[in-house]
Amino acid sequence: MTERITLSADALLFDMDGTLVDSTAVSERIWRAWSAKMGVDPEAVLTYSHGRRTLDTTRHFSSTEEIAVASAREIEALEIADEDGTVPIEGAKELLESLPSDRWAVVTSAGPNLAAHRLAAAGLPIPDVLITASDVGTGKPDPEGYLLAAARLGADPQRCIVFEDTFAGHEAARRGNMRSFNRHATPHKHDGPVLTLMSYTSVECAMDGSSLSIILSDEVERT
Repeated sequence: MTERITLSADALLFDMDGTLVDSTAVSERIWRAWSAKMGVDPEAVLTYSHGRRTLDTTRHFSSTEEIAVASAREIEALEIADEDGTVPIEGAKELLESLPSDRWAVVTSAGPNLAAHRLAAAGLPIPDVLITASDVGTGKPDPEGYLLAAARLGADPQRCIVFEDTFAGHEAARRGNMRSFNRHATPHKHDGPVLTLMSYTSVECAMDGSSLSIILSDEVERT
């Protein structure tokens, strides 16, 4: 079902990979190579890694902490070096550039170097508030990153809207008492109805007094 929706919010919080940046080709190449080297099921690794910090994934599939840490460093270095296939999600650049700098943030499971590099590679602006894996003690689905972003923007978490593409990310938003929208990439389970958009061409934002007015066109689907 499609519909036109108008919402009000204090700030918009965006995941990066799969939400603002399509880096699927890069990530899959690197995770499949690592899975082959470690002798683990690549499909299980790819499923688990969606929305999670690299170290959380390598810990889950490694026999020791030493191997997990070394693997995470190696994977991030490879991801920074590999830009082939890194592109912006349609309409993301235009949407971000239309927003006041103090009304949006990126909350990613990537490290700070990879996050800055990947946003730049996709031609997207670097936000004033960029929360990365090194800023939190616990990654998604824990809400720590989104709550930290809201705090740095001076926004009420319940007045924030999160844009995500993974179950872990939506769960983080839910635990932080935030509304979330699904940027459709890979089908996955959600708890309850979710509004899904294919691109950001269906999203318009403008200041309405002290709040953001967000208009989502009839390309948005309720699932």
